[in-house]
Parts: sequence; structure tokens; C-alpha cells
Amino acid sequence: MDRNDALLSDWRERALALEAEVGKAVIGQARVIRLVNMAVFARGHVLLQGDVGVGKTTLLRAFAQVLGGDFARTEGTIDLMPNDLVYYTYISAEGRPAVEPGPLIRHGEDLAIFFFNEINRARPQVHSLLLRVMAERSVSAFNREFRFPHLVVFADRNRVEREETFEISSAARDRFMMEVTIDAPATDDDRRELMFNPRYHDTDRLLEELPAAMLNHQALNEVAEAIQRSVQASQALQDYALGLWRATAVPAEYGVKVSGLDTAQLMLAGASPRGMSYLLRAARVAAWLDGRHFVTPEDVQAVFVETIAHRLCYQPVYEMRRQEISGPLMSGILASVAAP
Repeated sequence: MDRNDALLSDWRERALALEAEVGKAVIGQARVIRLVNMAVFARGHVLLQGDVGVGKTTLLRAFAQVLGGDFARTEGTIDLMPNDLVYYTYISAEGRPAVEPGPLIRHGEDLAIFFFNEINRARPQVHSLLLRVMAERSVSAFNREFRFPHLVVFADRNRVEREETFEISSAARDRFMMEVTIDAPATDDDRRELMFNPRYHDTDRLLEELPAAMLNHQALNEVAEAIQRSVQASQALQDYALGLWRATAVPAEYGVKVSGLDTAQLMLAGASPRGMSYLLRAARVAAWLDGRHFVTPEDVQAVFVETIAHRLCYQPVYEMRRQEISGPLMSGILASVAAP
């Protein structure tokens, strides 16, 4: 076993151990935890979707605890402005104006996870700043540039309330590697635990029980690069992925059918090159977590919906029905494109 293989084998054991620890604090969400873990090791940002109180913040705080590095959070509001992420002003105890770093720059280069809660309540100007942070992992403030080389951004959208919201643009959605849906646990046993076990009623104490900094978060970029170099995709797998890409743009040509819709008139634009790159990055991490050095069609299928569905652009007449169309369309594409 060469040095690179030994490194990846060691980190795979750590990644799986990390998943197990997060699963002790966030029960009934094994698939969500795996998807977030994939994004962390693929160094991709994540858009979360779910109802209020399903554990989105607890999930991210749990990952921040076991990953190490710092965690910061901000709340989307209609009056939030870009500068509010960078600094805030107040009157000090001496009665003088004072300025303090905002949540984005307070921790400097050690910021590992930044959570933007209810991003669709914030104005487009705030989205623009966040896009730069996501794309360049840097921001300018106080006449200097702050860099966040180890940062992964998570954001969530309120999918229930629509008043005073600003839907994020397709360009903004395309910056997120994945959109992951978090629902309440499905089984009665898990729901019973959350309701009646006092352990889950105090989030701070619950997270303190998790081991801190199980791995060196500052090495994640290097490990992620090694995963992408080491896990191979065969010619047949590449042809399959290309077929999926074409089908997102012209589903009717692949025989994809969605009840009550003319799929020939549905799409404005299919997946972007960035989106397909993210799909393969995530699929390589999926293969690595399963202990393989090659990508299978199952790896691609396992992350296809989360990496591709949110970045497709429908014709305006169908855009308001995105949530009901997306599932059948994704299933139809996977069913219609032949896997090797």
C-alpha cells in the first residue's frame, strides 16, 4: 500500500467514525448525515431544505463539533444587509461608537462551517456577498482581505412561509453542490426518542457529549484532492454520466414522461457543467466511503437528485410547480438513461 492509499484508508475510517458520532446526536437521519459527509469531503456547499424544528442547526453544530474548526451562523431577515455579515456597530459602555467583526470574519481562517438560516428572507444584495464567499472563500473588509480556506457554507430555505421572502436565483442555486431535504424521522421509535428522552431536549449538552475535533479540518482540502485523483471513472461510466447530462436538458428525447406535462416543453436549461462536475465529485466520495477506487452507476445515482435537481431551470410557466415536478422528473431520467 503506497502512502496515498494509506492516507485515504486512514481518513476513510475517520470519516465513518465521524458519521457514527453525529448519528448519536441526530437520530433517524442516516442518509442526510451521509450526504453532508460527502459534501464535506468533496468540499462543496450545501443548501438544506426542511420544515422548522427538524434539526438542521443541530446537525451542522454536530458536524462542527466533530470536525473541529469554528462554527458561525446568521439569520436571514428582510432588513439584513451585506455589511451585517462583516461587521456590526454599537455604543460602548463608555458611550462611544464601536465596531466589532461580524459572524463571517470573527473567526478568521479557522472558520469551518458557516450556516445561513432562512437565506430566502435575505435580500439579493446579501446573496451576492455570500456567492463571492462561496466561490472565492474570501471577503474584503477593513481595507484587507479575509480568507477562509477551510470553509463550507450551509444555507436553508423556509419552504412554508412565503411572505417577505426573496427566492434565490438559479445562479445562486448552482453554487451549491447539493440541496438536501431534511424531514422529521420516519419511524415511531425515533420519534418517541426525540419526544420522551430528555437527552435530546438540551442541544448544548447533547453536543458536548460528542468528541471534539476528531480529525484535522485543515487537512480536508488535501484529502479531498487525493480522493478525486485516486477514485477513477471508467469510459462506460463517463458515457453514462454524459447521457444523464443530456437528459436533463432534453428529457423528452430520452422518453422521460411526467404525468400531466409535455416534457418537450418543460426545460429552459439542463444541468450546468459545474453541476455535472459536482455530481462526479460527490460520486467519487461515495465510492471512497464504500471502500472502492472506482465509481459505479450506483454511486452516481445515489447523489444524482441532490446534486442536480435544484440547478435545473424550468420554463417560467412550470417554475412555480418545481417541488411537485422535480421528483418525478429525476426518477424518470434515472429510469430512462441506460446504466452500464
